[in-house]
Amino acid sequence: MANGDDEVEEAELSPAARIFHAPRFNCHILSIIGCSSAVDPAVIKLGLQQTLIKHPRFSSKLNIKGRKMKWIPTTVNLQDHIINPKVDPNMESPDRFVEDYISHLTTMTMEITKPLWELHILNIKTSNAQSICVLKIHHSIGDGASLMSLLLACTRKTSDPESLPTIPVQKRAGSNTTSGVWWFFLATWMVLRMIWNTLVDLILFSATVLFLKDTKTPFKGTSRVDLKPKRLVYRTVSLDDIKLVKTKMNTTINDVILGVTQAGLSRYLNQECGENDKKGGEAKQNKIRLRATVLMNLRPTPGIQSLAELMSKESKQTKWGWGNRIGYIVLPFKIGIQKEALEYVRQAKATIDRKKLSLEAPCTFRIAKLAVDIFGVKVAAGIAHRFLSNTTMAYSNVVGPLEEISFYGHPILFLAPTVYGHPHALTIHYQSYFNKMTIVVAVDPDVIPNPHKLCDHLEESLNIIKNAALDKGPDAA
Repeated sequence: MANGDDEVEEAELSPAARIFHAPRFNCHILSIIGCSSAVDPAVIKLGLQQTLIKHPRFSSKLNIKGRKMKWIPTTVNLQDHIINPKVDPNMESPDRFVEDYISHLTTMTMEITKPLWELHILNIKTSNAQSICVLKIHHSIGDGASLMSLLLACTRKTSDPESLPTIPVQKRAGSNTTSGVWWFFLATWMVLRMIWNTLVDLILFSATVLFLKDTKTPFKGTSRVDLKPKRLVYRTVSLDDIKLVKTKMNTTINDVILGVTQAGLSRYLNQECGENDKKGGEAKQNKIRLRATVLMNLRPTPGIQSLAELMSKESKQTKWGWGNRIGYIVLPFKIGIQKEALEYVRQAKATIDRKKLSLEAPCTFRIAKLAVDIFGVKVAAGIAHRFLSNTTMAYSNVVGPLEEISFYGHPILFLAPTVYGHPHALTIHYQSYFNKMTIVVAVDPDVIPNPHKLCDHLEESLNIIKNAALDKGPDAA
């Protein structure tokens, strides 16, 4: 089926998108959509015709000529992109089947002779959904934030099928009432701190590329981990519980989930890997260097409405363009058993507050672009691969809609995105949706053989932190 009557011009790939096509950096995004009803493939096909394939990136194929990579407009045949395998509705373990199916997807490459996306429809009842859709997209098409906004532009509120979802908008700081002199000194101090933090972060970034490695732990991947199959599991918890801790401790949701992650990883190492609560075990854990790599979206999010308009105009782009405008930040994790559960959140808040006063992400974006321009994709990808290999895990938090939504008329119960193809054995994503938060864990099963146990520890850590916040009352911070 054609993608429309308007012509779409060829577009060169961004530096980050070109890196995602390097031999050892072939990254893909998987988004698992749990629905509360069986999925009708014909309805999905009609919906995609009217929305997703009108977007230039979803109706273009990759063309490689020497060192040049371009998106070339093409005719989209939806039969090549919508996969609807026959499944046994009476199988013994539907959850296991879905896990195995998604794991198999991580071993399959997509042909560049067609647009680099697929939608897999699994009409099988699992423990948490009546059916599952798996959207597989090559990371070169766009970064996670823009792709999530585009996906949500294909949905509507369940309560109002004509309305787009509502996503939280980050509030700008209000007017500053500080007097002129004090405001000047405060602004000067903040600028100096930002310059210093950025300098330190770039030195640590360079050291990580050259020699600085994380401690070898049961989370650390081995060589060629990027080429191994991944196993993806997810667990849905109450977003209200996270908001309760946030309110009690006067922090942010990001602070809370980072604290929960640090607590969960510490508990996993302590209980599953032979570390006990003795002083020797605690001292050993406290000496662990465990860092997560976070990809930061540097483009101001255009919003769902803008993307809906973009698709209706087909060939036009937002003023910020498409593709990947992302920079790296390195997030150090505090690993160790804390006597007070709320200390995990306090430590997380200190880490995030410090990272907010740094230009690490835009600087690493510029460094990556410069490396591609000067040395080419192969060398730039090698640098990125080495940098990521010297850290332990990937970590992300994606904000979702505030109300229940439907995917072309199919009510959604949860969203669970992840990424694979990068050199980490462990990736943890958090995805908010309505009043829920889904924890998504993707692992190399040879390194972490039981990811469900890790999910158990993350969920239990949230409960422990929530109960501690309730016990502390208004003085929890």
